[in-house]
Amino acid sequence: QVQLVESGGGLVQAGGSLRLSCAASGRFLKINDMAWYRRAPGKQRELVAIITRSHTTNYADSVKGRFTVSRDNAKNTVSLQMNSLKPEDTAVYYCNCNAEGWDSSTDDYWGQGTQVTVSS
Repeated sequence: QVQLVESGGGLVQAGGSLRLSCAASGRFLKINDMAWYRRAPGKQRELVAIITRSHTTNYADSVKGRFTVSRDNAKNTVSLQMNSLKPEDTAVYYCNCNAEGWDSSTDDYWGQGTQVTVSS
């Protein structure tokens, strides 16, 4: 089992920056991919950024050049630096990871979500 705890959401003006952090804890062998998703009001959840254990990254087109995902494998943490924020970035942001257990099984886990609100 893996528990994900997010922090860093809040209210910011358009053009501003926020940094989200997520820490994984629990019983697992290793964390594979880590990602950030978001769900805006009235919309489906979408992938924002993903980072592999070897630090390969991929981003949604809407955030490329503005958001940066990073991770620390030793601490089992993932962060999302969000710059040049826009009102359309307003959403609940969720941390996600794929973890391998001691029995070699893998599963996906989710954080509780953190609200990001960008005012115009």
